[in-house]
Amino acid sequence: MCTERKLTRLDRVFARLDREPERPAHIDVPRMTRHRIVLFSATLAFYGAIVWAVVITSWLVRLDWQVMFFRPYQQWAEIHAFVDYYVVLGQRGPTAVMVAAWLGWRSWRQHTLRPLLALGVSLLLLNITVGAAKLGMGRLGPHYATTIGSSEMGLGGDIFPSGHTANAVVTWGILAYLASTPRARRWLSALSAVTSLGVGLSTVYLGTHWLSDVLLGWAAGLLIMLALPWFEPLIARAETWLFDLRDHWRARRAGSLPLAPAPVGAPVQLKPRPTAVDDEAAAREASSPARSPRAPVYLAPGPHTARAERTPVTPAGTRRPPHTDRITRGGGTQAARPLTGGG
Repeated sequence: MCTERKLTRLDRVFARLDREPERPAHIDVPRMTRHRIVLFSATLAFYGAIVWAVVITSWLVRLDWQVMFFRPYQQWAEIHAFVDYYVVLGQRGPTAVMVAAWLGWRSWRQHTLRPLLALGVSLLLLNITVGAAKLGMGRLGPHYATTIGSSEMGLGGDIFPSGHTANAVVTWGILAYLASTPRARRWLSALSAVTSLGVGLSTVYLGTHWLSDVLLGWAAGLLIMLALPWFEPLIARAETWLFDLRDHWRARRAGSLPLAPAPVGAPVQLKPRPTAVDDEAAAREASSPARSPRAPVYLAPGPHTARAERTPVTPAGTRRPPHTDRITRGGGTQAARPLTGGG
């Protein structure tokens, strides 16, 4: 008996995804143009200049100390509660969850995995580049500074560049990168730049980062967004591989069960190859009119009689001795039996 397979939640999601339209044709993939290469080179030069200015303890380091001694959280204490909430827009966990939820919905509607894969690649690049720079330069933050006026480099810290600022540039900038129209891309780019710069200034206000940390973090996030088109071929290959893997998995689940293997040592019966005589016989049989099915060979020919109509037959080889003095019941006059005794 064939029963219908009960659909799981994953099957229902795939069925819903298959009913949606394919990827819209008007969405273009950003390319590494000459203008983008120029911006990438300028941002990389700015990144190197900030690092060099901090290493040599230039005017930028003196500005860092002046801002720290100004103590903005004491000068404008009335906005402290708002800044505590606003700085969450730069934390990696909450922002990644929010942006991934939005991009996941877009992937579902547009039948493409590119938004989620682009977010994953950008966050991977962010963790590698910013994490390596933090550990490599080892700068201490304002709360842990040891010598007034020094750059605090190479002392085992992990504050330079600002991870909050770089994360805000990447997580909110990916929305502008994946925008459907050029106008939406321009507006979202400006919005993400203002949001990320505000997150960086919030960390300066709270005293957790130097001002130069924010500038370097903003440059680090912008470098990732400008270099993302170089990874578009990798994203496309990963998307194709994942869809092929999904189709193979679904086909394997929907396919029939494999045949049971023959027991070891059992003879394998091969079907003989049809000859020309067999082909002619098959064609003649197909062209002849249909015949009525024959009765099975184990049934007796002729009409079938009821049990009451059959003639009783004495079985042969009976053990009962014959009685000559008996007559058939219901026959003529009965013969007189001899009487025993005296008369």
